[in-house]
Amino acid sequence: MARLHIKAPKLPSLCFCLLAVAGIIPAHGSGDVTVVVKEGSDAVLPCSLSTKESISAKLFDWRKAAQKDGKKKEVFFYDAGSHYNNNGRDGQSEQFKGRVSHFPEELKHGNASIIIRNTTVTDSGDYTCDFPRLQPRQTFHIELVVEPILKDRSGENPAATPKPSIRTLNATVGVLLQCEVRSASPEPHLQWQDSAGNKLPAEEPQVSEREGRYYITLNANVTKSDLYRCVVTQEEISHQTHEETFVFIRETVCEDSSSKVAAGWFGGWVLGAVTVVVIRALLVATNSITVNCNRGSRLTENSSSN
Repeated sequence: MARLHIKAPKLPSLCFCLLAVAGIIPAHGSGDVTVVVKEGSDAVLPCSLSTKESISAKLFDWRKAAQKDGKKKEVFFYDAGSHYNNNGRDGQSEQFKGRVSHFPEELKHGNASIIIRNTTVTDSGDYTCDFPRLQPRQTFHIELVVEPILKDRSGENPAATPKPSIRTLNATVGVLLQCEVRSASPEPHLQWQDSAGNKLPAEEPQVSEREGRYYITLNANVTKSDLYRCVVTQEEISHQTHEETFVFIRETVCEDSSSKVAAGWFGGWVLGAVTVVVIRALLVATNSITVNCNRGSRLTENSSSN
């Protein structure tokens, strides 16, 4: 049986997408449609009658197939204008309350599609769109796949490791950053990054394992001031967290030997010139030297005797 994978678009293009999708849904539910979205995005589950007849006064019911608890979950129920969102109707699963809506303007085209907002991984599963009062009865089957993204799952998954502990240590050059994770499972991956998100060169991680839990230390040497972060990732459970620290490194200006020699020579020359000027002034004051300045000519010195 062929399966169609649909990347659900954002709301502004929904109407065009839904009309296009409507033509591929078999009238008697003889085919499957798979909708794939990223966790946290909105998912459009398509359902439309091939006849395009108005369903504004009809009944259709969306349900999610039974999983671990063995019970089907009520997703969205519509009956001639009455639905979960407008009259407080009972029966909708807590998982979907406040997150599911339909497209009122599309009902006249036979379109019973719904949108599930802010999807979670637990929304993944098989859904049915059922028209129980039609003759013959029509039921459509849609599979929703919500792909997990890397995010901090500390509050939702007990296996998610908490933020790492970091320290700054003195080093021969710059500062040594140390990141440590203790008693983590599954095994995490550690990485040092700068404020721009660039991976920093680091030492080989120190890893030890005891009873299936991992203890990891990762060191990196830095030589400039910046905000640094240690990122911890557990791919198996789509968990990622981090801790950060700001490092300030004072920059000093160093003079090379040639600069020092030049500075010493210049200082000596200035001191010598000052000494010569002072002596010359004394000689002039005692009439030992006469100084004549001629416009347009260089300075000349004449000796005289009494």
